[in-house]
Amino acid sequence: MASLLSVRNLKVQFSTRASFVTAVDDFSLDIAPGESVGLVGESGCGKTTTGLAIMRLLPNNGHISAGSIELDGVDITALPEKEMRHQRGRAVALIPQDPMSSLNPTTKIGKQIGEGLRLHHGATEAEARKRALEVLEMVEMPRPAERLSQYPFELSGGLRQRVIIAMGLVNNPKLLIADEPTTALDVTIQAQILDIIDHLRESLKMSVLLITHDMGVIAGRTDRVVVMYGGRKAEQATTDELFHDMRHPYSQALLASMPNLENTSKHELASIAGLPPDLSKEIVGCRFAPRCEYATDRCHVEDPPLEVSNGREFACFHPVNGPRAVSLRPPLTGAERGAEDLLRVDALVKEFPIKAGLVRHKVGAIHAVSDVSFTIREGETFGLVGESGCGKTTIGRMIVSLERPTSGRVLFEGSEVSSRNHRAARLERRNRQMMFQDPYSSLNPRMTVAGIVAEPLQVHGQGTRAEQRERVSELLLSVGLEASAADRYPHEFSGGQRQRIGLARALALNPRLIVADEPVSALDVSIQAQILNLMKDLQRQHNLTYIMVSHDLAVVYYMADTIGVMYLGKIVELGDAESVFRTPAHPYTQGLLDAVPVPEPTEARKRRGRQVVGELPSSVDPPSGCRFRTRCPRAQDICANEEPAFQHFGETHQAACHFPLRTPVELNGRV
Repeated sequence: MASLLSVRNLKVQFSTRASFVTAVDDFSLDIAPGESVGLVGESGCGKTTTGLAIMRLLPNNGHISAGSIELDGVDITALPEKEMRHQRGRAVALIPQDPMSSLNPTTKIGKQIGEGLRLHHGATEAEARKRALEVLEMVEMPRPAERLSQYPFELSGGLRQRVIIAMGLVNNPKLLIADEPTTALDVTIQAQILDIIDHLRESLKMSVLLITHDMGVIAGRTDRVVVMYGGRKAEQATTDELFHDMRHPYSQALLASMPNLENTSKHELASIAGLPPDLSKEIVGCRFAPRCEYATDRCHVEDPPLEVSNGREFACFHPVNGPRAVSLRPPLTGAERGAEDLLRVDALVKEFPIKAGLVRHKVGAIHAVSDVSFTIREGETFGLVGESGCGKTTIGRMIVSLERPTSGRVLFEGSEVSSRNHRAARLERRNRQMMFQDPYSSLNPRMTVAGIVAEPLQVHGQGTRAEQRERVSELLLSVGLEASAADRYPHEFSGGQRQRIGLARALALNPRLIVADEPVSALDVSIQAQILNLMKDLQRQHNLTYIMVSHDLAVVYYMADTIGVMYLGKIVELGDAESVFRTPAHPYTQGLLDAVPVPEPTEARKRRGRQVVGELPSSVDPPSGCRFRTRCPRAQDICANEEPAFQHFGETHQAACHFPLRTPVELNGRV
């Protein structure tokens, strides 16, 4: 079959003040009509640059210096910009990584979607609006007619991503390039978006190039996979071949870095040491050699050619034979660390008032947290999971005294912390620290790393200046950074390194409890594995207690001893990690598990379409009775009228559901 897209020996360079950066080097790719191809690799490997080169949307300092790109028989590298504009949207469309920055905040959704039809086909305002409604219905937008008159800021992340897909579809393109289309989304919304792209590909006979760093995303949704590293192709194979019989050590290492719910035992993640190569410098030998455990002297001086055989391609002198064998390390459970309760949350409620009018009187409230209770033992990890907006972060902020509860109590070592005065709270807060979701925005860009890490010590008057400097060096080394990092600024570090700095700051006062709020959500899987392994090592060394706040259930399963599943301000299931993940009782928990990307093609295909559907209801006016009932496939009349009570499903496992997935058990004479 003839290729719809044919990229041959592509070379893309960026000019800087000092030199040229070769971001893509001698890269070739073919996509057939109706085919879905995954392009996978870490940040900086050239994936997005390849997609932008195909769209001819490179930044001003970037250019295609060699090679060709043929789209439906047309060499688009030779087209003048005016003619290339006719190809964009009509022949090829792009779903960018960040929908908010790609949408005009001052223009209504309907007008933005219809703009492509007006430009390419001269459609009238009415025709463009009618087509905008059609494509919104195609992407399964809730209340599509209503969305036409809304602005981007009025929509959630998942709805904005649907708008971006609709904009790409308005002219029926032959090729859709999806660049990390689900990176910032919850697992449930991510699964919905990927299902929509799959459905559109099949119904419209459209080709898809799916760009991602997540091996789980491509497992059940692509026909072939191309692995990129250092701007070059490392391996290409069918999806099944790549996951079951990969040849390149980099492909093997990417897969081993992922937390996987399918593993029957927890094991240490096989992180990839080091960082991708600096493409502004001349590279000698294999680009992956400095990070490869199989590398020999030959690999460091000679560049391996791309071997081609029966559709398989790989560039390696020492090819591997399939996935890496799992190296088990028994998890350290809370029971082994000690059974003393460290923290207790008792009937916690947090409401944020909504004010309006000239006198700013209260007209309503956001019910962020509603009657939540749980206990955490010393030395264990408590995982708090759920979609964005369910109240996870708010609970974490109340635990570290960054927010005051509306009612209820937070008790640390038996003493209430929520009602203390400011000075007492500051002194006592040493033992409760927080790692923030975005390490860059939580680090002062004007301060050096030494100043950032030493700041808690200075605030609490801990040690002399010399002792503080010594403590900073000790902390940086403990989180895997060089002592020389102390004199640099946050912008000089990668995302993973900044997260290490945030962890070092959290450890400065020797806390007993750390609330980690989505600590790896924005990181590549390889860097994510390094941070998670580091957190576990530090927990063993210092007997730390963690609260792991995340929407990624695979990450939580790897880290946690106990799990609390939250939905719209309430805990709906609570128990030990193995029980909650292996035998869930609440339909919402099962829906979250079904939505987790699984890095195994056969299992990933089975799970398609089984995740929770719809959007999270408003916390201003939550549903009556069971809050999950509006999205629950098992809901009946009682669910709307009566809030479910907790029932036991094991010694340490309980859930609140009228129609649970399992039969409750009797404990001490009660269910």
